[in-house]
Amino acid sequence: MKKEYIPFVNDLIELAIREDIGDGDHTSLCCIPHDERGRMKLLIKQEGILAGVEIAEIVLRRLDPDVKLDKRIEDGSHVRPGDIAFYVEGRLISLLQAERILLNIMQRMSGVATQTAVYVKELEGLKTKVIDTRKTTPGMRVLDKMAVHLGGGGNHRMGLFDMILLKDNHIDFAGGITAAVNKAKEYLKAKNKNLPIEVETRTLDDVREAVSLGVDRIMFDNFTPEMTRQAVELVGGRCETESSGGITLVNLREYAACGVDFISVGALTHQIRSLDMSLKACKADE
Repeated sequence: MKKEYIPFVNDLIELAIREDIGDGDHTSLCCIPHDERGRMKLLIKQEGILAGVEIAEIVLRRLDPDVKLDKRIEDGSHVRPGDIAFYVEGRLISLLQAERILLNIMQRMSGVATQTAVYVKELEGLKTKVIDTRKTTPGMRVLDKMAVHLGGGGNHRMGLFDMILLKDNHIDFAGGITAAVNKAKEYLKAKNKNLPIEVETRTLDDVREAVSLGVDRIMFDNFTPEMTRQAVELVGGRCETESSGGITLVNLREYAACGVDFISVGALTHQIRSLDMSLKACKADE
């Protein structure tokens, strides 16, 4: 995990604990002795890409610092029904408290990673890289970004703070592409910041204007494949190119064949199916 992700992950886990455990896991407390220890296994029930083992370990250690984790499958691995991702031993009450929290995280992350891997496979043999967007579940962006990476995809900007992305509304309010880019450059110079500048374009004339301004990346928004081919030719390698909008698994390769560097796909994180898995009690000799 990247160092800068740690505070976000810790905050998310604390929120998950507060909303799920509240003033106590009364179901476990009423029937499980306080110091009783046990063993559980993470059972995979659906084929896909595993993601979130690293986060599950943080959850488990937050609730029981003395937990023992026996990891059998690494994040980013292809898994099938019946696979065991890990075994864990610790205080039973802590394991039961961690169960739903870590499953919610791992199932979603694995779903994102699995979806991403499908898109990545569709681009085999081409230079284009599929990347994510900011269309993530609030509070879980770091985990979504990690999952996309584990599925073989790339990450676009993390948020509004690590890149200047001049979209249609910014451009319209600023008075056009040239005005918006000039203001962005002036702002970065005044703030002594070194951030890349990307410009969203809606027409080929927009592309001509943007490429003349020396930006770092140009986004072709809702272009047809034919327009995309022409736009890539207009840019001529002078900056990075990105296609976005209206691109699905069905037409992904057609757009990539136009020669763009990146294709951003919101569906990697907002149209996914969680991967089925369970945390099950098991014996010490399993």
